[in-house]
Amino acid sequence: MKRLPYLPYLLPGLVLFIGVIGVPFVMNIGTSLTEWSGTGSPTWVGLDNYRELAKDGEFWASFRHNGLVIVGMAIVPTVIGLVLAALLTDLIDRHFGSRTASTLRACIYMPQVLPIVIAGVVWSWLLAPENGAVNKLLTALGLGSLAHDWLGDPSTALWSVLGVMVWIQIGFPLVVFMSGLQRVDPSLYEAAEIDGASWARRFWHVTVPQIRPEIFVVLLWTTIAALKAFAPIYVLTKGGPGGATNVPSYYSYQNFFEKTDVGYGSAIATVLTLIIVALTVVFLRVQGSDLGEER
Repeated sequence: MKRLPYLPYLLPGLVLFIGVIGVPFVMNIGTSLTEWSGTGSPTWVGLDNYRELAKDGEFWASFRHNGLVIVGMAIVPTVIGLVLAALLTDLIDRHFGSRTASTLRACIYMPQVLPIVIAGVVWSWLLAPENGAVNKLLTALGLGSLAHDWLGDPSTALWSVLGVMVWIQIGFPLVVFMSGLQRVDPSLYEAAEIDGASWARRFWHVTVPQIRPEIFVVLLWTTIAALKAFAPIYVLTKGGPGGATNVPSYYSYQNFFEKTDVGYGSAIATVLTLIIVALTVVFLRVQGSDLGEER
Protein backbone atom coordinates (compact mmCIF):
# COMPACT_ATOMS: atom_id res chain seq x y z
CA MET A 1 0.00 0.00 0.00
CA LYS A 2 2.88 2.36 0.69
CA ARG A 3 3.92 2.13 -2.97
CA LEU A 4 0.52 3.15 -4.38
CA PRO A 5 1.32 6.90 -4.41
CA TYR A 6 4.15 6.19 -6.90
CA LEU A 7 1.96 4.31 -9.38
CA PRO A 8 0.68 7.43 -11.25
CA TYR A 9 4.30 8.34 -12.03
CA LEU A 10 4.94 4.88 -13.45
CA LEU A 11 1.84 4.74 -15.64
CA PRO A 12 3.12 6.97 -18.50
CA GLY A 13 6.22 4.82 -18.88
CA LEU A 14 4.13 1.65 -18.68
CA VAL A 15 1.73 2.92 -21.36
CA LEU A 16 4.65 3.82 -23.64
CA PHE A 17 6.26 0.43 -23.05
CA ILE A 18 3.05 -1.40 -23.94
CA GLY A 19 2.39 0.77 -27.00
CA VAL A 20 5.93 0.92 -28.39
CA ILE A 21 7.32 -2.49 -27.37
CA GLY A 22 4.63 -4.81 -26.03
CA VAL A 23 1.99 -4.51 -28.77
CA PRO A 24 4.45 -4.63 -31.72
CA PHE A 25 6.17 -7.66 -30.19
CA VAL A 26 2.89 -9.55 -29.83
CA MET A 27 1.95 -8.60 -33.41
CA ASN A 28 5.37 -9.80 -34.58
CA ILE A 29 4.80 -13.17 -32.89
CA GLY A 30 1.43 -13.41 -34.65
CA THR A 31 3.02 -12.60 -38.01
CA SER A 32 5.74 -15.22 -37.44
CA LEU A 33 3.00 -17.87 -37.42
CA THR A 34 1.91 -16.95 -40.93
CA GLU A 35 3.18 -16.97 -44.48
CA TRP A 36 2.90 -13.42 -45.80
CA SER A 37 4.56 -11.33 -48.47
CA GLY A 38 3.58 -8.02 -46.89
CA THR A 39 0.55 -7.51 -49.12
CA GLY A 40 -2.75 -9.30 -49.22
CA SER A 41 -3.96 -11.61 -46.49
CA PRO A 42 -1.50 -13.70 -44.46
CA THR A 43 -1.87 -17.48 -44.46
CA TRP A 44 -1.72 -19.29 -41.12
CA VAL A 45 1.12 -21.85 -41.04
CA GLY A 46 1.56 -22.32 -37.29
CA LEU A 47 5.12 -23.22 -36.28
CA ASP A 48 6.30 -23.98 -39.83
CA ASN A 49 8.56 -20.93 -39.92
CA TYR A 50 10.26 -21.99 -36.69
CA ARG A 51 10.72 -25.56 -37.97
CA GLU A 52 12.30 -24.20 -41.12
CA LEU A 53 14.45 -21.89 -39.01
CA ALA A 54 15.81 -24.83 -37.02
CA LYS A 55 17.08 -26.37 -40.29
CA ASP A 56 18.31 -23.11 -41.87
CA GLY A 57 22.10 -23.26 -42.14
CA GLU A 58 22.34 -19.58 -43.07
CA PHE A 59 20.45 -18.63 -39.91
CA TRP A 60 22.84 -20.61 -37.69
CA ALA A 61 25.83 -19.21 -39.57
CA SER A 62 24.55 -15.70 -38.85
CA PHE A 63 24.43 -16.59 -35.14
CA ARG A 64 28.03 -17.79 -35.26
CA HIS A 65 28.97 -14.46 -36.80
CA ASN A 66 26.99 -12.77 -34.03
CA GLY A 67 29.17 -14.54 -31.48
CA LEU A 68 32.20 -12.78 -32.95
CA VAL A 69 30.26 -9.50 -33.04
CA ILE A 70 29.70 -9.88 -29.27
CA VAL A 71 33.47 -10.17 -28.89
CA GLY A 72 33.99 -7.05 -31.03
CA MET A 73 31.24 -4.93 -29.50
CA ALA A 74 31.14 -6.16 -25.90
CA ILE A 75 34.10 -8.12 -24.59
CA VAL A 76 37.04 -6.38 -26.31
CA PRO A 77 35.70 -2.79 -25.82
CA THR A 78 34.90 -3.58 -22.17
CA VAL A 79 38.42 -4.84 -21.49
CA ILE A 80 40.09 -1.98 -23.38
CA GLY A 81 37.74 0.60 -21.85
CA LEU A 82 38.46 -0.72 -18.35
CA VAL A 83 42.23 -0.55 -18.86
CA LEU A 84 42.04 2.93 -20.40
CA ALA A 85 39.76 4.18 -17.61
CA ALA A 86 42.22 2.92 -15.00
CA LEU A 87 45.15 4.49 -16.84
CA LEU A 88 43.40 7.85 -17.20
CA THR A 89 42.24 7.87 -13.58
CA ASP A 90 45.18 6.29 -11.77
CA LEU A 91 48.04 7.67 -13.87
CA ILE A 92 47.12 10.48 -16.27
CA ASP A 93 44.79 12.32 -13.88
CA ARG A 94 47.24 12.08 -10.97
CA HIS A 95 50.37 13.05 -12.90
CA PHE A 96 49.12 15.33 -15.70
CA GLY A 97 45.91 16.77 -14.26
CA SER A 98 42.19 16.23 -14.75
CA ARG A 99 42.05 18.48 -17.83
CA THR A 100 44.42 16.20 -19.76
CA ALA A 101 42.47 13.11 -18.68
CA SER A 102 39.16 14.74 -19.69
CA THR A 103 40.55 15.73 -23.09
CA LEU A 104 41.77 12.21 -23.79
CA ARG A 105 38.45 10.78 -22.61
CA ALA A 106 36.56 13.09 -24.99
CA CYS A 107 38.79 12.08 -27.90
CA ILE A 108 38.26 8.38 -27.24
CA TYR A 109 34.50 8.89 -26.80
CA MET A 110 34.16 10.82 -30.08
CA PRO A 111 33.30 7.77 -32.27
CA GLN A 112 30.26 7.14 -30.02
CA VAL A 113 28.92 10.58 -30.92
CA LEU A 114 29.21 10.00 -34.66
CA PRO A 115 26.15 8.50 -36.36
CA ILE A 116 26.85 4.87 -37.24
CA VAL A 117 26.06 5.53 -40.89
CA ILE A 118 28.64 8.32 -41.15
CA ALA A 119 31.28 6.26 -39.34
CA GLY A 120 30.53 3.30 -41.60
CA VAL A 121 30.79 5.34 -44.78
CA VAL A 122 34.11 6.85 -43.67
CA TRP A 123 35.53 3.42 -42.84
CA SER A 124 34.33 2.00 -46.15
CA TRP A 125 36.39 4.75 -47.83
CA LEU A 126 39.41 4.00 -45.63
CA LEU A 127 39.19 0.27 -46.35
CA ALA A 128 38.47 0.62 -50.09
CA PRO A 129 40.62 -1.81 -52.12
CA GLU A 130 42.08 0.67 -54.63
CA ASN A 131 42.10 4.19 -53.23
CA GLY A 132 41.57 3.40 -49.54
CA ALA A 133 43.81 5.15 -47.03
CA VAL A 134 44.70 1.87 -45.29
CA ASN A 135 46.09 0.26 -48.44
CA LYS A 136 47.84 3.47 -49.47
CA LEU A 137 49.49 3.70 -46.05
CA LEU A 138 50.65 0.10 -46.27
CA THR A 139 52.11 0.78 -49.70
CA ALA A 140 53.86 3.93 -48.48
CA LEU A 141 55.42 1.92 -45.63
CA GLY A 142 56.73 -0.67 -48.06
CA LEU A 143 54.09 -3.19 -47.04
CA GLY A 144 52.18 -3.14 -50.30
CA SER A 145 51.97 -6.93 -50.28
CA LEU A 146 49.55 -6.62 -47.35
CA ALA A 147 47.18 -4.34 -49.29
CA HIS A 148 43.86 -6.08 -49.50
CA ASP A 149 40.17 -5.82 -50.34
CA TRP A 150 39.35 -5.80 -46.64
CA LEU A 151 35.57 -5.72 -46.95
CA GLY A 152 35.31 -7.71 -50.17
CA ASP A 153 37.24 -10.82 -49.15
CA PRO A 154 35.18 -13.37 -47.13
CA SER A 155 38.26 -14.23 -45.06
CA THR A 156 38.79 -10.65 -43.83
CA ALA A 157 35.39 -8.95 -44.16
CA LEU A 158 34.02 -9.92 -40.75
CA TRP A 159 37.32 -9.13 -38.98
CA SER A 160 37.40 -5.71 -40.66
CA VAL A 161 33.85 -5.00 -39.51
CA LEU A 162 34.77 -6.12 -35.99
CA GLY A 163 37.71 -3.72 -35.98
CA VAL A 164 35.39 -0.85 -36.88
CA MET A 165 32.94 -1.91 -34.16
CA VAL A 166 35.69 -1.97 -31.52
CA TRP A 167 36.76 1.55 -32.57
CA ILE A 168 33.17 2.80 -32.30
CA GLN A 169 32.33 1.06 -29.03
CA ILE A 170 35.35 1.77 -26.80
CA GLY A 171 34.14 5.20 -25.70
CA PHE A 172 31.00 3.95 -23.95
CA PRO A 173 32.66 1.62 -21.41
CA LEU A 174 35.44 4.16 -20.90
CA VAL A 175 33.03 6.88 -19.81
CA VAL A 176 31.02 4.53 -17.58
CA PHE A 177 34.13 3.15 -15.89
CA MET A 178 35.69 6.57 -15.36
CA SER A 179 32.45 7.70 -13.77
CA GLY A 180 32.42 4.61 -11.53
CA LEU A 181 36.01 5.20 -10.48
CA GLN A 182 35.04 8.60 -9.08
CA ARG A 183 33.40 6.84 -6.14
CA VAL A 184 36.48 4.75 -5.33
CA ASP A 185 38.36 6.01 -2.28
CA PRO A 186 41.77 7.38 -3.48
CA SER A 187 43.33 6.16 -0.24
CA LEU A 188 42.97 2.59 -1.54
CA TYR A 189 45.33 3.38 -4.42
CA GLU A 190 47.68 5.31 -2.13
CA ALA A 191 47.83 2.46 0.37
CA ALA A 192 48.48 -0.08 -2.39
CA GLU A 193 51.20 2.14 -3.86
CA ILE A 194 52.86 2.56 -0.45
CA ASP A 195 52.84 -1.23 -0.07
CA GLY A 196 54.80 -1.43 -3.33
CA ALA A 197 51.97 -2.66 -5.58
CA SER A 198 52.60 -2.10 -9.27
CA TRP A 199 50.02 -0.43 -11.50
CA ALA A 200 48.91 -3.83 -12.78
CA ARG A 201 48.35 -5.11 -9.24
CA ARG A 202 46.45 -1.94 -8.27
CA PHE A 203 44.32 -2.39 -11.38
CA TRP A 204 43.49 -6.03 -10.64
CA HIS A 205 43.05 -5.86 -6.86
CA VAL A 206 41.58 -2.36 -6.44
CA THR A 207 40.03 -1.08 -9.67
CA VAL A 208 38.27 -4.21 -10.91
CA PRO A 209 36.61 -5.23 -7.58
CA GLN A 210 35.49 -1.67 -6.83
CA ILE A 211 33.64 -1.12 -10.12
CA ARG A 212 32.21 -4.61 -10.59
CA PRO A 213 28.60 -3.29 -10.83
CA GLU A 214 29.62 -0.98 -13.69
CA ILE A 215 31.31 -3.90 -15.46
CA PHE A 216 28.06 -5.89 -15.30
CA VAL A 217 26.06 -2.96 -16.69
CA VAL A 218 28.50 -2.33 -19.54
CA LEU A 219 28.66 -6.01 -20.50
CA LEU A 220 24.88 -6.30 -20.48
CA TRP A 221 24.35 -3.12 -22.49
CA THR A 222 27.04 -3.85 -25.09
CA THR A 223 26.05 -7.52 -25.46
CA ILE A 224 22.46 -6.54 -26.21
CA ALA A 225 23.73 -3.94 -28.68
CA ALA A 226 25.91 -6.62 -30.33
CA LEU A 227 23.03 -9.10 -30.63
CA LYS A 228 20.87 -6.56 -32.44
CA ALA A 229 23.71 -4.96 -34.42
CA PHE A 230 22.41 -3.88 -37.82
CA ALA A 231 23.67 -0.49 -38.99
CA PRO A 232 27.42 -1.33 -39.22
CA ILE A 233 26.67 -4.49 -41.23
CA TYR A 234 24.23 -2.66 -43.48
CA VAL A 235 26.57 0.24 -44.21
CA LEU A 236 29.84 -1.66 -44.56
CA THR A 237 29.02 -5.00 -46.20
CA LYS A 238 25.25 -5.63 -46.43
CA GLY A 239 25.88 -9.09 -45.05
CA GLY A 240 28.38 -10.00 -47.76
CA PRO A 241 30.49 -11.11 -49.35
CA GLY A 242 28.64 -14.39 -49.70
CA GLY A 243 26.99 -14.04 -46.29
CA ALA A 244 30.38 -13.83 -44.52
CA THR A 245 29.21 -10.93 -42.33
CA ASN A 246 25.53 -11.76 -42.04
CA VAL A 247 23.99 -11.55 -38.54
CA PRO A 248 20.46 -12.42 -37.35
CA SER A 249 19.19 -8.83 -37.33
CA TYR A 250 20.33 -8.28 -40.92
CA TYR A 251 19.12 -11.74 -41.97
CA SER A 252 15.70 -10.82 -40.60
CA TYR A 253 15.82 -7.56 -42.59
CA GLN A 254 16.71 -9.49 -45.76
CA ASN A 255 13.71 -11.77 -45.36
CA PHE A 256 11.41 -8.86 -44.53
CA PHE A 257 12.30 -6.47 -47.34
CA GLU A 258 14.46 -8.22 -49.94
CA LYS A 259 12.79 -11.63 -50.06
CA THR A 260 9.39 -10.28 -48.89
CA ASP A 261 9.01 -13.32 -46.65
CA VAL A 262 7.56 -11.36 -43.74
CA GLY A 263 6.50 -14.39 -41.69
CA TYR A 264 9.98 -15.91 -41.77
CA GLY A 265 11.62 -12.57 -41.00
CA SER A 266 9.27 -12.18 -38.03
CA ALA A 267 10.25 -15.61 -36.75
CA ILE A 268 13.94 -14.63 -36.83
CA ALA A 269 13.17 -11.36 -35.01
CA THR A 270 11.10 -13.21 -32.39
CA VAL A 271 13.87 -15.74 -31.66
CA LEU A 272 16.43 -12.94 -31.42
CA THR A 273 14.22 -10.97 -29.01
CA LEU A 274 13.67 -13.98 -26.76
CA ILE A 275 17.41 -14.63 -26.65
CA ILE A 276 18.06 -11.01 -25.66
CA VAL A 277 15.40 -11.17 -22.92
CA ALA A 278 16.79 -14.46 -21.57
CA LEU A 279 20.32 -13.12 -21.59
CA THR A 280 19.20 -9.98 -19.76
CA VAL A 281 17.51 -12.06 -17.05
CA VAL A 282 20.67 -14.16 -16.62
CA PHE A 283 22.86 -11.06 -16.36
CA LEU A 284 20.59 -9.46 -13.78
CA ARG A 285 20.42 -12.64 -11.70
CA VAL A 286 24.19 -13.04 -11.75
CA GLN A 287 24.65 -9.40 -10.82
CA GLY A 288 22.09 -9.65 -8.04
CA SER A 289 23.70 -12.77 -6.55
CA ASP A 290 27.14 -11.17 -6.82
CA LEU A 291 26.02 -8.02 -4.99
CA GLY A 292 24.26 -10.18 -2.39
CA GLU A 293 27.50 -12.06 -1.67
CA GLU A 294 29.39 -8.79 -1.24
CA ARG A 295 26.90 -7.61 1.37
